[in-house]
Amino acid sequence: MIFLEKDGTIINTAPNNLYYQKVMKFKEAWDLGQQNFTIHTSGSTGIPKPITFTRLQLIESAYLTAKTFNLREGDTAFCCLSVDYIAGMMMLVRAFEIGMDLIIVEPTSSPFTGIEKHLYLLNSNRGRNFFAFVPLQIQTLLEESERSLETLNSAKAILIGGASVSDSLEEQIQKINAPVYATYGMTETLTHIAIKLLNGPEKEDFFTVLEGIEIAQDERECLKIKLKATDDEWVVTNDIVEILEEGKFRLVGRFDNIINSGGVKIQLEKVEKIGEQVLAELAFQGRFFAYGVPDNKLGQKLILVVESKKPLSNGNQIGLSFSEKLPKFEIPKEIFFVEKLIETPTGKIDKIKTVNVYVLPQIPNI
Repeated sequence: MIFLEKDGTIINTAPNNLYYQKVMKFKEAWDLGQQNFTIHTSGSTGIPKPITFTRLQLIESAYLTAKTFNLREGDTAFCCLSVDYIAGMMMLVRAFEIGMDLIIVEPTSSPFTGIEKHLYLLNSNRGRNFFAFVPLQIQTLLEESERSLETLNSAKAILIGGASVSDSLEEQIQKINAPVYATYGMTETLTHIAIKLLNGPEKEDFFTVLEGIEIAQDERECLKIKLKATDDEWVVTNDIVEILEEGKFRLVGRFDNIINSGGVKIQLEKVEKIGEQVLAELAFQGRFFAYGVPDNKLGQKLILVVESKKPLSNGNQIGLSFSEKLPKFEIPKEIFFVEKLIETPTGKIDKIKTVNVYVLPQIPNI
């Protein structure tokens, strides 16, 4: 763990740790006034690519977040996201620019593990902590202990990004009293540009863009984004959206998550939404995803890939449950069980690599 106080005091509990050395290298570059920073996209939807941002762009993004969540000097930011990618890097930039204390831990699925004796730094700062997690991290924390919940409740705001929040996880999040937000954003937009409140009596089912950000749709009904941090240039996404009113939208699914199976177009997110219900009925709350693999007859065959050390005992019931909730052509033709899904460096499921390594070798004639 590294604790960086706004007055310059540094407590590094593992100075020889290569990850913490990387953090200190970034801090040194920032303190010396470096003007350009290159970051790579996560690679969850394609080949990772480098993008260079100016210092001013990073600062613009930091202050937009600060204004949105009322972040102030003396608040504490907790960073458990990789600083190799934009979400982790921006946690550092926000703290440096706003004058926040900063706690940094090496990214794991259980970010409080190993720093239990230091949690007093957060618990004693109740109402002035700022957290950011990927879904797997917040799920692990909620399942671990009441002490984790106590620390989460000390937050001014908790952000969840990097992947969608499942219905089962959203239900668990209702135990948290502090406001929890799903975020929408990407490397190209310097993290989040829209938020959705996930808990409490005023929780939302739509995203609201942050101040000063414009959105529109292209001819595919995919979201376009323009903001100051991108020099007022449009960033075009592959996310199909429904725009409700000015500045509000719902995610429908990714344009590149549509497969063509026997001439029928299938939106994979729709299948996954039903999959959550089907697997929850079997008391299974693990990770899974829908995917399209090559098929000689259909062109693409719809499958489900489930993270489980062994097949679920009610395999026939899974197929029956899908048939009760979806049209015939949207029912997964086969279910593959994988002991551990492959992840990107940012903790997202690497669907392409998982399928290539574990699924395709099981399918004959490919």
